[in-house]
Amino acid sequence: MKFEVIQNEYSALLKEIQSYFKNSQNSIHKARNEIKIIDFKQKSLVIKSFKVPHLINRVVYTFFRDSKAKKSYENSVKIAQFVPKPIGFVELKKSGLLHESYFVSENFEYDFTIREPLLESVFLDREKIFKAFAEFTFKLHVEGIFHLDYSPGNILIKKESDGYIFKIVDINRMEFKPLNLDKRLKNFSKLWAKDEDLKIIIKEYARLYKSDEERSIKIALQYSQAHKNRKNRKKRLRGEAVVD
Repeated sequence: MKFEVIQNEYSALLKEIQSYFKNSQNSIHKARNEIKIIDFKQKSLVIKSFKVPHLINRVVYTFFRDSKAKKSYENSVKIAQFVPKPIGFVELKKSGLLHESYFVSENFEYDFTIREPLLESVFLDREKIFKAFAEFTFKLHVEGIFHLDYSPGNILIKKESDGYIFKIVDINRMEFKPLNLDKRLKNFSKLWAKDEDLKIIIKEYARLYKSDEERSIKIALQYSQAHKNRKNRKKRLRGEAVVD
């Protein structure tokens, strides 16, 4: 077993991670990976269990590349102010190769994701939320943070009396580098936002970046439509219904 933890008080949890994960009945996501919430020492924690990789990737993640659990942990430590508080990660090997891996963080008790105001035209304060989201994304970009899966479900929002708190999750795939305007605007493409909503977001972003508003909106809309076209082509090939 290999594990790393920020605070020693959680070492016992990480050493028995399989047991804690198995015994939890509070699964909040189960697809390729599974996410569960547990209580530990009066703290609400999130455990993400990554799918066991196929043989080739087991070799890759053992000898040539950091596991997704380790990258999630290290990226969280690097950008701590933008994510739920990281606790640690665990890697378990079988026959000398990576088998199971887990990432643990504090449970950020959010009220909704950015998906809800994007989908619900009557969502309370949606324009205010879009502008706050633009500011949050701008702060990410100022720090040279580019989330490679900046999609609605990965952007958590908690309402406060004087505004909104944003946190990002699923952060094992990130880039850290100076970002030009084109790259920054491309980061909004996976939101699958309606054009009129994306315009509100980009107008505020352009104000903060001090870029030309019309040009910024045009670039962002082009990236957004290109992403939708690409995804819908794949849906058509699979015989699935396309989404505007």
